Amino acid sequence: MAVPKRKTSKSRRDKRRANWKLTAPGLVECPQCHALKLPHVVCKDCGYYKNQQVIEVN
Repeated sequence: MAVPKRKTSKSRRDKRRANWKLTAPGLVECPQCHALKLPHVVCKDCGYYKNQQVIEVN
């Protein structure tokens, strides 16, 4: 069975874990209602996508 020859230091271990951060989703402004929405997705507030109404929102 493989066993490490040397102890991995805390700094070396933590460098490996430095890239586990969460990123906030990139939001864009809807051209119709100016609400924040995900890019390439139908707006939940007005139902528009690419200047066309795709779904009807109450």
